[in-house]
Amino acid sequence: MTRPRRVGVLALQGDFREHLAALRACEVEGVPVRLASDLDGVDALILPGGESTTMARLMEPGLKASIQRRSADGMPVMGTCAGMILMARDIKDGRPDQEPLKLMDISVRRNAYGRQIDSFEAEVESQAIGAPGPAVFIRAPQVAERGPDVEELASHGGHAVALKQGNRLALAFHPELTPDRRWHQYFVSLDGESR
Repeated sequence: MTRPRRVGVLALQGDFREHLAALRACEVEGVPVRLASDLDGVDALILPGGESTTMARLMEPGLKASIQRRSADGMPVMGTCAGMILMARDIKDGRPDQEPLKLMDISVRRNAYGRQIDSFEAEVESQAIGAPGPAVFIRAPQVAERGPDVEELASHGGHAVALKQGNRLALAFHPELTPDRRWHQYFVSLDGESR
């Protein structure tokens, strides 16, 4: 498998509709994923922004296990905001019952940029997308630690806000809430076999 043809978007809660619209704008088929069986028909997966604790609670154990297995087998995964939290190996300020998917070797802090009222938009520069682009931060997580295999693709205010490990991509911001589709295009260009 090379480029994803069908990209699933976890559709339990959060801004999954905006990701589906962004994929359509990239001329890629987007598929809502709610059950483990939905994951069978996709080549890649996006974990959207929203409430990470709610999404983790709504995720059936079979879906969680399927995401972990498919990711280990090379399926590209992108997490934005709450999706980044779900992808982490560790949540520094998570609830005791909040178990992340452990898809990337990162440790995060939830809501590190403040409450909803503290939301902001900034230009973020990254060679991955070729030039500066808009990034919307809404109660965004912050990376506290990252492993040696995790590459920083973009930073803001001295903190990594876009990270890549193999074919997994974690963004602290919401690219789907802007008209700029370069982060989605970058994600769907990732090879489905790299680890």
